[in-house]
Amino acid sequence: MKKIKCFWLFVLLGANFIARGQKSPIDSIRFFKDEGLIDITLTTDIKQLQSSKGDETYQEASVNCRFPDSSVIDEKIRIAARGHYRREFCTIPPLLLNFHNPTSPRLSSLGKLKLVIGCGSNTDDEQLVLKEYLIYKMYNLLEEKSFRARLVRVSYKDTRNKIRAFSQYAFFIEDDDDMAMRNGCEKRDKVSFLTESTDRDMMTKVALFQYMISNGDWSVPVNHNIKLIFHKKEQTVPLAVPYDFDHSGFVNADYALPPELFTERFGVEKVTERVYWGYPRTMDELQAAFKLFNDKRSAITSLINNCQPLTARTKKNAVDFINQFYSIIGDKRKVQDIFIDNARKN
Repeated sequence: MKKIKCFWLFVLLGANFIARGQKSPIDSIRFFKDEGLIDITLTTDIKQLQSSKGDETYQEASVNCRFPDSSVIDEKIRIAARGHYRREFCTIPPLLLNFHNPTSPRLSSLGKLKLVIGCGSNTDDEQLVLKEYLIYKMYNLLEEKSFRARLVRVSYKDTRNKIRAFSQYAFFIEDDDDMAMRNGCEKRDKVSFLTESTDRDMMTKVALFQYMISNGDWSVPVNHNIKLIFHKKEQTVPLAVPYDFDHSGFVNADYALPPELFTERFGVEKVTERVYWGYPRTMDELQAAFKLFNDKRSAITSLINNCQPLTARTKKNAVDFINQFYSIIGDKRKVQDIFIDNARKN
């Protein structure tokens, strides 16, 4: 009897030892809450990635992640090219990394993440990526129901040695299910709502923010660069959450063009020319929204100036661009003209 008890004690102790020896998956919420830089080595067939057709056409890749605490995760994942325009013109197209695989148990909790990378491999391309990353961080300051972003530095290695290895800053965008769940909401894909059928206060904030960064590349009715989320416990109108800002004037990428509608209707030739694409609001509504923007002005400026990888020139230009917005909303005559009298009607 004693031998049997000893046997089972040994089994239990052994199982406990094995369980403690296994490292658990990383926390997907904390992954985007932490600020430390992650160094990543991404190895795959880059030429195959460039020539792939269609969305979510996956190929094998390996990823080595070194976290700020010096811990390392090295696993096999799947990746796919995304987008269409940049796939034709960029060294490496924007990527979708699928961590949900049997070969990536520790990273599987991240699901599928978009990786925003530079169109080319030079310093100017990297500065553009950093500016788009800052847009996500700026909107985080204004609204909790927003996509978080995590800055990484990626070293790209081509398995066939057709593309010379290089390193560049990039960033992950939070999974939309995680973003919605974190805010007590759920996402719904391919749902059609008119712009003014969404939450009014949220839409006011979104439209003003898009004006601040001079971005016309969005639409609520066709779900273009806008994700609609819904409260789980309340039957309310949808909440609009913006993303993808690389065609904004704040980023000012060489490949970015203003929407044809802006050119035809307003004569806009550059993405740096602001157009308010929201619907009219009352002066009281606007002033309430402006208060939030003004309260966060110092934090937004500090966010830009404290981004170490940005050059001094990029920082200055970025701050100047944001200050132009604050100059506009501080002038009641301009506010009346832009956001009320000449706001869109249809």
